[in-house]
Amino acid sequence: MKEVILVDAGTGNLRSVQKALESIGAKALRTDDPNKVLNAKRVVLPGVGAFGDFMFGLRARGLEDVVKDVAKRNVPLLGICVGMQALFEIGEEMGEHKGLGLLEGKVIRFAESLSVKIPHTGWNQVEAQRDAFLFNGINSGAYVYFNHSYYCQPQNSSDVIARTNYGLPYACAVQHENIFGVQFHPEKSQGIGLQILKNFLEAA
Repeated sequence: MKEVILVDAGTGNLRSVQKALESIGAKALRTDDPNKVLNAKRVVLPGVGAFGDFMFGLRARGLEDVVKDVAKRNVPLLGICVGMQALFEIGEEMGEHKGLGLLEGKVIRFAESLSVKIPHTGWNQVEAQRDAFLFNGINSGAYVYFNHSYYCQPQNSSDVIARTNYGLPYACAVQHENIFGVQFHPEKSQGIGLQILKNFLEAA
């Protein structure tokens, strides 16, 4: 049974992510204990709420440097929604806040001038940008579930493994070596989302 640590920054209910992982045979443990995160074989960073609140929650629990350390030791790390956004250097939600800086780039709000409703809520298609491990067994154009007002602008296009279009094309999934991120919610994306989580469990 594959073991996964869910990092609890105290900003939301992680039960749905835990249940999704358990449904595909993983042993998923929610924790805010830095030592348990430090010794994890796989880490999921599920983000709920605002970027600044999420980063404050990590720092208050002594988890920020621990997550960075885990990433640098080649432990597979998956950020979900705000958890993906936190992988970047800067987030602009509710003022400018420093992220984990594991990936180069920033997180900005969808412009009001776009002809779309904000937040981006509901089902939308993902278009794979390259042959990416996380999307094994998934056709480009598959639908997944989104709920967000801010999106990531990676500095390195090589980190982008999928895009979606909502008023403009943007990066909805990233990978840099052992670091993965998805802007959408795999735990709410039915079979496609579960396949993405299964693929993550197979990460070395």
